[in-house]
Amino acid sequence: MTAESPLQLLGGLTAREFLRDYWQKKPLLIRQAIADFESPLSPDELAGLSLEEEIESRLVIEHGEQPWELRRGPFAEDTYQNLPERDWTLLVQAVDQFIPEVAELREQFSFLPSWRIDDVMISFAAPGGGVGPHFDNYDVFLLQGHGQRRWRIGQMCDADSPLLEHAELRILAEFEQQEEWLLEPGDMLYLPPRLAHYGTAENDCMTYSIGFRAPSTAEVLTHYTDFIAQFLTDEERYSDAGALPASDPQQIRPDAVQRLRSMLTEQLSDDRLLLSWFGQFMTEPRYPERLGGCAIDDAELLDALHQGALLVRNPSARLAWSEVDGDVLLFASGNSRLLPGNLRDLVRSICAADALHLENLAAWLKDDEAAKLILELIRQGSLEFADE
Repeated sequence: MTAESPLQLLGGLTAREFLRDYWQKKPLLIRQAIADFESPLSPDELAGLSLEEEIESRLVIEHGEQPWELRRGPFAEDTYQNLPERDWTLLVQAVDQFIPEVAELREQFSFLPSWRIDDVMISFAAPGGGVGPHFDNYDVFLLQGHGQRRWRIGQMCDADSPLLEHAELRILAEFEQQEEWLLEPGDMLYLPPRLAHYGTAENDCMTYSIGFRAPSTAEVLTHYTDFIAQFLTDEERYSDAGALPASDPQQIRPDAVQRLRSMLTEQLSDDRLLLSWFGQFMTEPRYPERLGGCAIDDAELLDALHQGALLVRNPSARLAWSEVDGDVLLFASGNSRLLPGNLRDLVRSICAADALHLENLAAWLKDDEAAKLILELIRQGSLEFADE
């Protein structure tokens, strides 16, 4: 697939056309983005996931005096027996980390950086169910998996858009409908950030939401300054060497602000340091506790591979890589490792291959640095044996 190849997922658009004309600009409805799509999960199986302690789930119920009620999982087995016949929605987060068939959906979006994808959330709604008119601060693809859902598209929003009073749900107080579509299984709707939308189930339906990570400026500033602070010594301080005598000792002069700006700019202009932080930040796992890791040594690894063992990415791990000054930076679940450039192809395989095995690792295992890297990723938990 190239940037110029028409994609059924994008309704015949090329990746380049989609990114140029729609990405973060305007919505796109794609009929039969995945033709004859059948949901890998049934509603009952999705409800079953919401009973699990380790899985994030929510119920949004519309009724009577409190129109929008939010309940958080895990839920009890009798929860769904006590719900009304309509006007409620179950949302289960990061289902791709638990169900391999759902994780495979991410491969459909390989025209976008994998490190930008956050997770695949699945919602089930009874007739009339929805979460109210709202907007998100990130891109999302809404794939209809079962039943029918009606989507209404509204205005562009921002931090000043009025919201209804609710402790936990961000429901718009005003919704200015622009367009309306009814989605069938296999249809998909792309929505850019901050676009108001309002989905309502026509009947029992399931929707797959492929959301994207988009750190806010506040997050970037806060996390990055914390990151670089660990490399600064206490002796690195504000300095005004060469300053002119003060004409008014109470005045903060413009030249002081310029010195301060120079001090900050010097620390913030290190692209290599910025890349290291960004890669670690964007690969931080949603559920780090699921990266158990495995104690293993060189001999045990070789023995396992010779017996046909397969190494795969832990479903909760996030991997990415970059190049810097001829070397390779591997980012694995919030950690980074600088490696020699000759390991570039190995790093690409670790990030992209469906599985690693003796056939595609044999040559690399003769390299001490390569073997050490694979062992570290197993011990960290980003890689695991397929039968675990």
